[in-house]
Amino acid sequence: MRFPWGTAADLPTIGTEIDTLAAMDVEGGPGARLRVARERGLAFRREFATTGTPGSIVTRDLVTLPYPTRFGLFRASRAIAPFLSITNRMLVIRWDDKVLLFEPSDHEHGRYTPYFEDLSERTPDVVERRMVKVHGTVPDHLAALGIAPEDVDYLMFDHLHTQDLRRWIGTSTTPALFPNAKVIVQRDELMAMAELHPLQKPWYQPATYADVPPEAFLPIDGSVVLGPGVAVIKTPGHVFGNQSLVVNTSTGIWVSSENVIAAEALTPEHSKLPGLSSWSRRWQQEVVLNANTVETTADQYNSIVLEKTIADRSTADPRFLQFFPSSELTGAWTNPGTRPTFTHGQIVH
Repeated sequence: MRFPWGTAADLPTIGTEIDTLAAMDVEGGPGARLRVARERGLAFRREFATTGTPGSIVTRDLVTLPYPTRFGLFRASRAIAPFLSITNRMLVIRWDDKVLLFEPSDHEHGRYTPYFEDLSERTPDVVERRMVKVHGTVPDHLAALGIAPEDVDYLMFDHLHTQDLRRWIGTSTTPALFPNAKVIVQRDELMAMAELHPLQKPWYQPATYADVPPEAFLPIDGSVVLGPGVAVIKTPGHVFGNQSLVVNTSTGIWVSSENVIAAEALTPEHSKLPGLSSWSRRWQQEVVLNANTVETTADQYNSIVLEKTIADRSTADPRFLQFFPSSELTGAWTNPGTRPTFTHGQIVH
């Protein structure tokens, strides 16, 4: 199999494999896989707590933008607003002499993703200005933190929807902003981008990967520990090669991905958002998916339960878990019925 930027055999690997979370695709269908996700998640949670903690974690807001309510709160919301707001945030994680940027989105170029480009064309400028708020850019945030671009070791996203990495890792004609950084990504997602399915095409920018250096990628097959208290676990469903960040902090274990857009989507029985609690009871579903792409819905559900099993309870409100959505639901007066019951806002360690 060839990718637009090289073969799988050309690409190096990283991290220590998490045996507990290997071979999760057991026989017996999605129900059997759900049981295994709960069992393995509990076992990994105990193991991971012994790996230590990273040196520091800080959160920086990038952009708040509109997102269809029917995607973000899949089937459960009874809000009258067709759109809600989500805030994209970057995590800066340091351990030993390593620096990892999680979700360092180039939101200026992300707007050219087919779905968002089409949405922008159909939205009046005055409305778009009210619904989109830029908080800062990746380079500006790093400069404020005193981190030089050449000191960044790893870039990681839960998946590559909307991502254009050319400014970060360079091309044959453009120098990289982060010359020493490697992109940690699931090999499954790289393979899928070589020949996208129609369900995937609105959310990717595959042409932007045609001229990026293959040596900038560090593909992984599954779940690995990257450093003390820092791991990436495979959570397929939202996309085939989805992955989640897991970190051990002074308040316990956190999990971060875009599988859901609000912490209360993992415990909807405590949600005050219109419809979530009643929908969860009626359909006997314990989580509310972020479902803009329904590639493998049952697998995404199971992945969220895995995340739910690993994360500790919030010290601010134990009804909710230390799940940090990489795109977090944000209240706005323009979107009635979508103000979250509880938000984390940031991770500080």
